[in-house]
Amino acid sequence: MTGEELRSALAELIGIAPEDIDDDANLIRLGLGSLQMMRLITRWRREGLAVTFGELAENPTFASWDERLTREVTAKADSSA
Repeated sequence: MTGEELRSALAELIGIAPEDIDDDANLIRLGLGSLQMMRLITRWRREGLAVTFGELAENPTFASWDERLTREVTAKADSSA
């Protein structure tokens, strides 16, 4: 998942334009609910990404989530190689 894919997915859930999500924007304050977060996490876990609700809720900014998911995607790719 690229940063732009993440930004687009979040924007769709929140109901705003992707360009309205700044890197340091608090996703919860933008309108992302806990149920929506759980749905995203469930989808990502099905894709093999080990992320938890707690770690994403702890720092709910786009930049933080993008960094965390990038680490997971890289780790998954490294373990597959």
